[in-house]
Amino acid sequence: MVFPDGFLWGAATAGHQVEGNNIASDLWALEHAPGSRFAEPSGDACDHYRLYREDLALLKELGFTSYRFSIEWSRVEPEPGFVSRAAIEHYRDVLTACHEFGLTPMVTLHHFASPKWLPDLGGWEGGETPDRFAAHCRVVLGELGSLIPYVVTINEANIARLTHQMIKDLPARQAADQAPVGADITGALLGADRPKVFLFAFGEAGPDIAKRAHVLARQAIREVSPSTKVGITLALQDYQPAPGTEEVARERWAETFGDYLPTIADDDFLGVQNYTRARVGASPPPEDAERTQMGYEFYPRALENVLRRAATAGLPLFVTEHGVATADDTRRVEFVRQATDGLQRCLADGVDVRGYFYWSALDNYEWMFGYRPKFGLIAVDRATQRRTVKDSARFLGAIAKRNSLS
Repeated sequence: MVFPDGFLWGAATAGHQVEGNNIASDLWALEHAPGSRFAEPSGDACDHYRLYREDLALLKELGFTSYRFSIEWSRVEPEPGFVSRAAIEHYRDVLTACHEFGLTPMVTLHHFASPKWLPDLGGWEGGETPDRFAAHCRVVLGELGSLIPYVVTINEANIARLTHQMIKDLPARQAADQAPVGADITGALLGADRPKVFLFAFGEAGPDIAKRAHVLARQAIREVSPSTKVGITLALQDYQPAPGTEEVARERWAETFGDYLPTIADDDFLGVQNYTRARVGASPPPEDAERTQMGYEFYPRALENVLRRAATAGLPLFVTEHGVATADDTRRVEFVRQATDGLQRCLADGVDVRGYFYWSALDNYEWMFGYRPKFGLIAVDRATQRRTVKDSARFLGAIAKRNSLS
C-alpha cells in the first residue's frame, strides 16, 4: 500500500477561479456581458493573488508535496505584445514560495481563460492563436523556467469536444439552461456567432487550433527551458456502454483521447482529469443515485478505469484533476478513499502514475455555476477570506505524509 518514492501528492487551482479580478481576460468579459448565463461574476474569488503564501503554508502543513496552479496569460500579456513585468515577478514570487515550502510546482499556461483581446483575432478558432500562445509560453518559461519542473501547456485541450458531446445528449430544455451568455442551443452556443473563447470552441477548426498551439508551445518551452517536463491534460470520461452501443462508446473515446495521441506522442507526460462515468446509450442513473452538486453521478471508481485506458498513450501519467463538489465533506473523504484505492491497484498492475492532484485546493469559482459548488479541501469565507481546513484535507494530507494508504 506504499506509493513510489517521489510520488507527488498535490492540490490544484486555476488562476481565474481563485486569484480574483482577472479583469483583462475574455471570461471576465463574458461574466459581465448583458444577459450572461454565468450565475455570478468571479469578483475577488478567493483573493489567492494576495493570499497565496497563506494557502501554500496550509498545504505544506497538511502534508502535500506539490501544488498545481496557472500563470494567467491575460495578466502577463494584457494587451497584444505588452508583457507585464509586475505579473512576471508576482508569479516568480509564487514559484519561489512553492520551493520554500517544499511544494513541487506544476504550472498550467492556459486554464480556460485567455486575454480579452484574443477573441477579436478569432480566439481558439482563429489561425493566429497558436503562434501567439507559443510566444506567451516562450516569455514565461524564458523568465521562470528554472523554477518550473513540470508545465502543462493547455488544460483539457479536448474540453470543447467533450462539452459538445454532453450538450448534444441533453434534452433540449436542459441544454438551453446550460447555454452560455444567454445563447440558446441552436444559436450562439453551437452556431457561428458563439463566443470564440476556449470553452466554447466547438467549430471544426477548434481542436486543430488547440493541437497546433500545444505543439508550438512545447517547441518554444524546450528551446528556452530544456529541463522542464512538458505535457498537456485531457478531460477523460469513463464511457460505459449499454448493450448495442459499444461502437458509440469507442467513437467517443477516440474523439476525446485517440485523436490526440499523435499530438502528445513527444510529450514528457499526460495529465488525466476525470470526475465521473458516462453511461452511453443507457437511461440516466436512477433517481436514488447519489449525485454531486454539479448534477453528475458520484462515481470515484471511474478514475481507475480511465487511468488504465490512458496508459495506452505510453507516457507517464499524472492525475492532474480529480474531485467532487459536495457540501457533505464525509462524502469527499469517501470519494478520495475509493479513488486512491483504485490508484493503488493501477500502480500494482504496472500503470505508470507519478502523482495525484485533487481538484481543488479551495472552494473556488466554478465557471458558469458560480460559487455554489464546493470542490475544495479548504473552505473559504468570501466575506472575510478566512480559510477553514476540512477533514477531507486532513485525510488526503495524511496519505501524502505517509505516502501510503495504510
